[in-house]
Order: sequence, then structure tokens, then C-alpha cells
Amino acid sequence: MAMDSMTGKTVLITGADGGIGREITRALAKQGAALVMACIDVNAARPVCETITKESGTGAIEIMQLDLASLPSIRNFTRDFFERYQQLHVLINNAGVFCAKRQETADGFEKTLGINYLGPFLLTNLLLPVLKRTPQARIVNVSSNAYAQGRLDLNNIHLTKGYQGFKAYANSKLAVVLFTLELAERLKGSGITVNAVHPGHVATNIWNMWPGKWYQALLFKIIRRFARTPEEAAHNSVFLACSDGVSGITGTYFDDRKPKALPPACKDVTLRKNLWALSEKLTGLA
Repeated sequence: MAMDSMTGKTVLITGADGGIGREITRALAKQGAALVMACIDVNAARPVCETITKESGTGAIEIMQLDLASLPSIRNFTRDFFERYQQLHVLINNAGVFCAKRQETADGFEKTLGINYLGPFLLTNLLLPVLKRTPQARIVNVSSNAYAQGRLDLNNIHLTKGYQGFKAYANSKLAVVLFTLELAERLKGSGITVNAVHPGHVATNIWNMWPGKWYQALLFKIIRRFARTPEEAAHNSVFLACSDGVSGITGTYFDDRKPKALPPACKDVTLRKNLWALSEKLTGLA
């Protein structure tokens, strides 16, 4: 695949120290990008950063602390980022979680939705000033084809009633797709592209959700045998980050590096705009 040179370009990756994020970081480091690893635990990220630095031969990797489950952390992160960087060529919203049992963030959000969607929603919007002053900036939102199973009820968005782990995950990934479409519409004419990507079914620890359930754990091990490796899954995000072939393409959902048509439910403009308005309210962006 034809790839733009990433030399001299700044790339911010959330969840950059584990799973898919680690492999995205490794791939882009080898292509010469200046990388910002946005990670919740700086100490845990440091060995990953050191290993990738040695492998790639680049010294242009920085770790910055970011907790997507905390609105104050997101605001502090963006303030620090603006002090250090004048441009941001690619933002990759990669970090994600799956919660088998209902949990809440410090801000009172259902945790899966908070980390997978509301955190990235606020982060992306706060970073728009630096993205807008960067020529041909790109936003890559890591979603999942699980979005197709999502059914967003804005009156029960935190699933205080009827919580199920996969339901929460699917809803969060549907929210990411709707966010991508709405943001692309709002950014028309800005030069910024924003697309969503399905990384594939990946063998990472995010799916190790059944401790103590021997039969489900066995099923998980079987599924892992046929899943993609994090390195294989990273190719999809790397493609959207630096491929010549997607220059100018925006508001699109990609699977295996190809645009995929979205079902009618994702084209519900009213739902998109109502979700945006609710997200502004919840995150204090408005």
C-alpha cells in the first residue's frame, strides 16, 4: 500500500502501550513519526517506549499521562499538549475497554461508554484547535463491527437498567461511529478528515472477561486461535493514518482497509445530533 512519509509528523495515540496501540506505535515509529503515547500509567508505558525506541532508532517518542475515564485528566492533558506541540497531524483514538460487570467512572459515566466514547469525544473536540492549524490533519477512531449490535437509548445511555457487558460495548462502538459521521459533517472545509475503523477480531486481553467461568474461558481460548494478532489489527489504523489512498476521504467506516457501507440506523441524523448534544452536556463541552 502507498504510504505518505511520516517523517516530521506528530501522531497522538491513546492506549499506546498495550495491545493494538503498542503495535500502532511501533509501526509509525519505524516510519519516522514523532509520537505521543497517551497512557493511563506512565510507569507501565515506559518499558514499551524504550523497546520501540531501540527497535525504530527514533528518539521522537514521548509519554504523556491520560486517563480517559476522568474529564479533569483529559482537560489537563490537552493543556499540556498545547504547551508542547504546535501541530497534530494524526489523532488515533485507540484506547478501549470491555466491562463484564457494570462500573462507573469518577464522573459517574458507565465505564465502557465513558472510556470508549465520551472520553474520546471530549479529547477530540478539545484538540480541534491544534488539528485545524495542521495541514491535512487526520482523526482515526477505532470502533468495531460490534456497533451493528448497538441500540442507543439516550434516556438510558449509562445502562442503569438492563446492563450487559456486550450490550454496553456495542453501544459504545455505535456511538463512536455516529460521532465520526457527525464530526466529519461539522469539519467539512477544514481540511481535517475523520474516519472510523474496525480493527478486526483481535486476540488481546480486552476480551479476557470470564475469570472463574471455565467453559467460557475455554471458548475464549478457542476464539483466540482464530483471531488476528494485535500487529495484524494495527495495520488498519496505520493505513488510515498515513496512506495516500485515503487522503481527502472523510466520514467513512473502514474494514480491512476498505470503505464499508453503514446500515440505515447509522444514518439517523436526528440520533446523531441528539447524541452530540447529550455528549456536550455530559462532558461539559457546551
